[in-house]
Amino acid sequence: MIYLDNAATTKPLEKALEAAEVYLKEEYFNPSALYLVGLKVKESEQNAKKTILSRFPLGYDLIFTSCGSEADNTAIFSFCKRGNAVTTLGEHSAVYECFNKLKISGYDARFAKLNKDGSVNEESLLSLVDENTVFVSIVHVNNETGAVNDIDRLAEVVKKKNPSVIFHSDGVQAFGKIPEKISSKIDLYSISAHKINGVKGIGALVKKKGVNISPLIYGGGQEDGLRSGTENVFGIISFSVATEECFKEIESNYLKVDRVKRKFKEIVSVDGVRFFAENSSPYILSFSAVGLRGEVIQHMMEDYGVIIGTGSACSSKKRHSRILFCSGFDNKTLDGALRVSFSRFTTEEEAIFAAEKLKECILRLKGVMRV
Repeated sequence: MIYLDNAATTKPLEKALEAAEVYLKEEYFNPSALYLVGLKVKESEQNAKKTILSRFPLGYDLIFTSCGSEADNTAIFSFCKRGNAVTTLGEHSAVYECFNKLKISGYDARFAKLNKDGSVNEESLLSLVDENTVFVSIVHVNNETGAVNDIDRLAEVVKKKNPSVIFHSDGVQAFGKIPEKISSKIDLYSISAHKINGVKGIGALVKKKGVNISPLIYGGGQEDGLRSGTENVFGIISFSVATEECFKEIESNYLKVDRVKRKFKEIVSVDGVRFFAENSSPYILSFSAVGLRGEVIQHMMEDYGVIIGTGSACSSKKRHSRILFCSGFDNKTLDGALRVSFSRFTTEEEAIFAAEKLKECILRLKGVMRV
């Protein structure tokens, strides 16, 4: 099987699983316990936290969560209680649906328009920020189109207009993939292990020290009272190892994946194929076989042992992508939407095979090629 839906999830590293397995079979003790073996597990958890935080500027801390969605929810509901808050029409559902919930409840939640590639329209964003804005959330890398928002610059221009704004970014598709570190202009940043070859069930909200968040989950007071619940030590250790591994060669991986993506794109560039974002993350290629049905092509590709996506897995029950619709594409283009997402382990040979088969599927459905 050739798996090309890595924006949905990635295969866990054996090294990460082996390191974490110790905390299921041997060091299975509760890290909140006061006996020696529990304290030892707590120390391992804290060391894992330090490993992840080493990828951020000094002056940050993090709270472990169950996933990136919980990290997003924690950030949003900590601050959106007064004034107004601004996000974009192109956010992951974990942000977009929180803002929808706030709006339905009567809160002043505002949505900035998108550019054609799914990135935020800066003029629209700034027009919504005013003296009463308390919170702004802009995705770092769009999970469907791969468009990269310059969040450091956006945070700067937003805070120039209102210095008191708390600026959050969902960095789930960027962390461990985009080489540049975020700057201290970012107050809150959401990350997830299973997008970088860790296991599912663990994420984190990275926060600037001094930014006071409110708990989403109450109970035993774990994570300094900010996220109760017995710690997922297995997941935390996996997250730490996966982080360490993906950052070892993050720059060379970025260039390697970019070459793989360019080769794939070159092969599938046939009449009727429309690409959504020219300057996007090398890990995501989003396009449409205009006039065809994306899910039909997806299932045809399965017959060749190739797994691709039709967009975000979190929105798979909806016929059309909300993000692509808000980017201004028509129904024919939306029907044919496909997303191919690579990992640092995707080989050029795999990409060439998959691209050739994809081109064949498209041409067969168009009646250009016969079986």
